[in-house]
Amino acid sequence: MNWTIRESAGKIERRSMSCNCMTRTSQQECLGILEWQGAGLERSKSMAEEKKGFFRRLVDGLTKTRDNIVSGMDSIFNGFTHIDEDFYEELEEVLIMGDLGVQATYDILDKLREKVKTQHIKEPVECRQILIDSIKEQMDVGEAAYEFEERTSVVMVIGVNGVGKTTTIGKLAGKLRSQNKKVVLAAADTFRAAAGEQLKEWANRAQAELIGGQEGSDPAAVVYDAVAAAKARHADVLLIDTAGRLHNKKNLMEELRKMNKIIDREFPDAYRETLVVLDATTGQNALAQAKEFNEVADITGVILTKMDGTAKGGIAVAIQAELGIPVKYIGVGETIDDLQKFNSDTFVNALFNVKGEHEVC
Repeated sequence: MNWTIRESAGKIERRSMSCNCMTRTSQQECLGILEWQGAGLERSKSMAEEKKGFFRRLVDGLTKTRDNIVSGMDSIFNGFTHIDEDFYEELEEVLIMGDLGVQATYDILDKLREKVKTQHIKEPVECRQILIDSIKEQMDVGEAAYEFEERTSVVMVIGVNGVGKTTTIGKLAGKLRSQNKKVVLAAADTFRAAAGEQLKEWANRAQAELIGGQEGSDPAAVVYDAVAAAKARHADVLLIDTAGRLHNKKNLMEELRKMNKIIDREFPDAYRETLVVLDATTGQNALAQAKEFNEVADITGVILTKMDGTAKGGIAVAIQAELGIPVKYIGVGETIDDLQKFNSDTFVNALFNVKGEHEVC
């Protein structure tokens, strides 16, 4: 209990003793309320500090992307004296070279052209904020994107080896556990050596139950056991780690089909998500992977890892524009707190190094 709360508690106790109008039970209730309010303030402060800390890490992590995209854009905004086709062509080149992709670039510039015309904008430098707002609008995912956190859900996570898939699942489990969710993990990536051991370590950290099988065993059998465990334990979320063998699409498709069939049959009422984990440092290769995975699975969201230190952070914009699949989480480091829900305002503010209402650089 902090000093303010102790002081308030003392006032209540003194008042009750002097006027004798408050029972012992009432005093205890008031003290309990004050303690509860104090704990709530501490939690709110902790969450605010976490958000500020993440924003600072994101600003730092996007430095190379900023140098790759924003510095080039700013030189155009400040270098041109009027808005013409050369101005738009220069912007187009910078955006495409910054891994925003062709589709996203065209969409952003179309909106810019429209606003320049309707708002009678003459100065190139005025286009900066319009472009920032356009990117935010294009990337906004909305709260509905995280519905699985509020329902009994099965979340299948896929991704090629090396992108941080298993680590990301562990971090996601940790975040869900911090929200007092009951989580079960399924180690269905049975073809990668030590994948199960790695997930076991994360399960221990997150205090989540792990269901696994022998290396090389049938992933569908692991999923069957995990679904049974999740139902028996009344788990809120079942997270499934799967093999990401894109080099053999036929086998991958068959594995996913079998797993989904089991979930459909054994857990028909569960809310479903399929998230693909992508390495942001690979740029357009990440987009290509997302396209390939989308051919064999109904991808509902993207988790972008390794956003810290990459010059290719613009790929987050490209994925949403070209595939219509929202980026739901981004990772900028190794700890659980370094995986956060994607927020378009926070991301774009960090990219352009501008302060939002609730952000501190």
